[in-house]
Amino acid sequence: MTAATPDRRRPWWAAPPRPAWEEPPSRAGLAAKGTVLTLACIAVLFPLWIVVVTSLSSKKTITEAGGLVVVPRDLTLIAYQELLSGGQVTRAALVSVGVTLTGTLFSTAVSVLCAYGLSRPGSVGHRAILLTLMATLFFGAGLIPTYLLVQTLGLTDTYLALILPSAVSVFNILVLRGFFMGIPPELIDSARIDGAGDLRILWRIVIPLSRPVIAVITLFYAVGYWSAWFNASLYLSDQNMMPLQNVLIQLVQKQEIPVGLGQAVKAGPLSGLAVQMAVMVLALLPVAVVSPFVQKHFKKGMLTGAVKG
Repeated sequence: MTAATPDRRRPWWAAPPRPAWEEPPSRAGLAAKGTVLTLACIAVLFPLWIVVVTSLSSKKTITEAGGLVVVPRDLTLIAYQELLSGGQVTRAALVSVGVTLTGTLFSTAVSVLCAYGLSRPGSVGHRAILLTLMATLFFGAGLIPTYLLVQTLGLTDTYLALILPSAVSVFNILVLRGFFMGIPPELIDSARIDGAGDLRILWRIVIPLSRPVIAVITLFYAVGYWSAWFNASLYLSDQNMMPLQNVLIQLVQKQEIPVGLGQAVKAGPLSGLAVQMAVMVLALLPVAVVSPFVQKHFKKGMLTGAVKG
């Protein structure tokens, strides 16, 4: 450094030249972040650990622990064997799987078709339909008119009552529409010049380019159908048609053991608490298995669709 060059080194007490969030994190900051994340993971995983261990514990272990089991001992699969051997829980699980697969396929197809139509500026009734859909985000008919509509259509005590009343989410349509509008119009125009129709353009060009956002929307619909219980309790009166979530409510809140397991709980090695925890694990397992495979699409799909919308 020459005499003509002033010393531009910043003293320790001076303010940093860049915002604080652009400065490299200090060791104390990294340690604090690691501690917070570790505690958050423990807070999330510890209850799940208790549920899984209790579902795998024998009646003797649960009795000795006085309830929920933290330290695993004498693990057994008897609760899952009894639940999946037939009966109300097995039937409810099949109902939930069927409703989830059918409803997710139907809702995703309708949402993609509607979003693609609304993303084309020259579509018929584009502005009126868009404003009508957006109005439903702020105003709803209410529970009683919805129930009367379902009853009038003859959907009560049918599986369609678990799908149609909540088949389409306007929010998901708007996210898809925002993503579709971000596709270069030159691709669509070139396909039209080659003689492709709207359905061919949607299937061959738009959907392959929109796989991330469609995967996210599909996961949203699937989780919604799998976790839904209110429509079943409202529109279904036959216990044999109830999905898995409603059986779980009966187990946890009403303390009702599923039909076929009462004798095993009273006189056998099966604990009622283990049955409850096992049903919880069965209800959580599909979402926990599928979510990691779709997680990579969240940033590219959901955020891009929201920003461009």
